Amino acid sequence: MLTSTDFRGLFNERFLRNFFPIPATNPLRLGQLTPDFELPDITNNRQVRLSSYREQQPILLAFTRIFTEKQYCPLCYPHIQAMNEQYEQFTQKGVEVLMITSTDFQQSKTVVKDLGLKMPLLSDSSCRTFQAYQVGQALGAPLPAQFLIDKQGKLCFKHLFSFLSPNAEMEKLLSNLE
Repeated sequence: MLTSTDFRGLFNERFLRNFFPIPATNPLRLGQLTPDFELPDITNNRQVRLSSYREQQPILLAFTRIFTEKQYCPLCYPHIQAMNEQYEQFTQKGVEVLMITSTDFQQSKTVVKDLGLKMPLLSDSSCRTFQAYQVGQALGAPLPAQFLIDKQGKLCFKHLFSFLSPNAEMEKLLSNLE
């Protein structure tokens, strides 16, 4: 795990907007259409619109917590690594993984390079997508969450942050693809 005491870039506008805790309250029910969005894919240098995947393939949205390019959430860092290591298992099942972070474009470029990310990393420093999905926030960043969306854009599975289960286990995510 990356460990650093370099806190430069941590205390910014995004940190202040996300400082006070707001619990995850996502009201989406299974079978509902999920909110559309368009964000830059840092890994592949392109724009990604969620609705462009409709009728094409299922999507796993993986909202993650990265504070800066040097400061990772200790609960999310292992999950990011596991998602990256198992990315091919998702794509072999026809599912695209879209990881969403609140780091800005430059910070996200560093994250992609440092972690050797294979999956698309979408940058949302405005946190609008995190807010649209009501994943909650605390201590300077939105909370992690995972949403499995079918080919029609409907919710099939969701996992919201809790201290007992901050991220969905890989086995649970993969088993929900069956």
